[in-house]
Amino acid sequence: MTSLILNISKIVAQAFADEGLEAGFGQVKTSDRPDLAQFQCNGAMAAAKVAKLSPRAVAEKIVARLNTHDIFSKIEIAGPGFINLNLTDDALGEYVNNLACDPRLGVRDIGAGATVVLDYGGPNVAKAMHVGHLRASIIGDTLRRVLKFAGYDTIGDVHMGDWGTMMGMVISELELRHPEWIYFQEDFSGPYPDESPVTIEDLAEIYPTASGNSKSDPARMALSHRATVELQNKRPGYYALWQKMVEVSIASMKSNFAALNVYFDLWLGEASVHDVIAPMVEDLKAKHYAVMDDGALVVPLKRNEDTKEYPPLFLYKRDGAVMYSTTDLATIVDRVEKFHPAKILYIVDQRQNLHFEQVFRAAYLTGIVSPDVELTHVGHGTMNGPDGKPFKTRAGGVLRLEDLIALGLEKARQRLHEAGIDQHFSGDELDDIARKVSVAAIKFADLQNNRMTDYIFDLDRLTSFEGKTGPYLLYQVVRIKSLHEKADYQFDPSHRIIVDRSNRDLVLMMVEWPQVLEAATRDYAPHFLCDYVYKLAQMFSSYYAATHVLSQEDVATKISALALSHLVLKHIEMILDLLGIYAPQRM
Repeated sequence: MTSLILNISKIVAQAFADEGLEAGFGQVKTSDRPDLAQFQCNGAMAAAKVAKLSPRAVAEKIVARLNTHDIFSKIEIAGPGFINLNLTDDALGEYVNNLACDPRLGVRDIGAGATVVLDYGGPNVAKAMHVGHLRASIIGDTLRRVLKFAGYDTIGDVHMGDWGTMMGMVISELELRHPEWIYFQEDFSGPYPDESPVTIEDLAEIYPTASGNSKSDPARMALSHRATVELQNKRPGYYALWQKMVEVSIASMKSNFAALNVYFDLWLGEASVHDVIAPMVEDLKAKHYAVMDDGALVVPLKRNEDTKEYPPLFLYKRDGAVMYSTTDLATIVDRVEKFHPAKILYIVDQRQNLHFEQVFRAAYLTGIVSPDVELTHVGHGTMNGPDGKPFKTRAGGVLRLEDLIALGLEKARQRLHEAGIDQHFSGDELDDIARKVSVAAIKFADLQNNRMTDYIFDLDRLTSFEGKTGPYLLYQVVRIKSLHEKADYQFDPSHRIIVDRSNRDLVLMMVEWPQVLEAATRDYAPHFLCDYVYKLAQMFSSYYAATHVLSQEDVATKISALALSHLVLKHIEMILDLLGIYAPQRM
């Protein structure tokens, strides 16, 4: 079904059209001043110049036409020509009762099946995931869910770092430690063992050591660079060892991501486009986009009309190794060829903005993507500790993601104990409740912030069942379910919601949902959903406290209140699902 605001906009648009003006002037939105009106149209301000009348004179003509419609309880002109509108309770009731039977709750299909590739997560092979991966993973997965619901065909790609100098550092370190391994015997070509010679714990120790040694010793760094080039040339032993490291790393990643309800369609890394690089580079050279510069092969990005400097994009370093920019450009080539996307979104730390600006500019300048394909860096800030600095362990190290998840679970269990909830549940159900509370706390804490801002992560505050937190929303869901259980209530389409002053604001809040979803889709802004669902939950809590649903003696009034609570529950659960948060049945 169409949203109510779109329906009203059609009526107002027709009024403008009947006056010989563009129908687009009739766009209606939720009022900026809900104390004055429910909805407003500002089109008379823009139409005045075309009509060669004052804005108020245009508004008067539109209002005269709108007065013929019986759905409006109030039509007023405010200020120089703003049109304020209120609907009758009957009109609101008709819409909200139809809404209760709509599985999409008024949200239209705006994606029309267009393909969107989302690049998020971005963990590195051979390195333990840490809290720095949290924001990209959570924001990216939420946007995948939101865009899919909005009608796009979405493809989520984890895009692992698995092909750069880091891998050369680890392989060369293992060769120094274990020169006897068959992976390092140049005359051995396989088959290699099925079991990995290293675990993720081994790699978590090896990489920092290898990195530190390489950075402090030029000779050691030379070994890393040589191993990188040989890996990228697919030296059999190196490549076989690399495959084992990828396998154990992905297994660890999947465990961490699953614990946060974060999922991907593709588990690909930079290496997946290795065979795309050479033909891409040859094509760029043939078309004179790629040139030699001081021993390196680059794509110049500066154009005469530019007002700022654009560093060139490097394809090959002097030693022949590829850069992140090379694999990212080749990945675009691969995605365009395989998926024909309308958009490719990169959910990555905002500090990588220059890198993506270079890659995108190169992709457009060289014709790798056409101008109608959207390439967007959906940047984000950092998650900081209570001291305002990047979140670390008490010892000062970077906190591993699995340790953060464990801390969240421990704090959730503590909260459940403090609330006495753990006395009523045991075993698997209590574990399920604790996990859902923990995930809600961690994810909502992140997603409620404008993604561009840094934020303070404080588990004590974020696991609270009060205030703007994930656990608070879970509590509201469980409370409505408990209400339905006590009332032995099952929703039926014949149940009518009666709109009156006691619930009008709550109904109007639900009317806004389609516009909130579209704004979040347009701006890639999950915090719009968080702000909305928290306000809706708060508003229902106030309504519930004032209504005393179970003690209502009038049957129609009681059924109306229960049906309204059912509709609120549908909205909250739908939004939590888009955020990757799931509520327990009981709590």
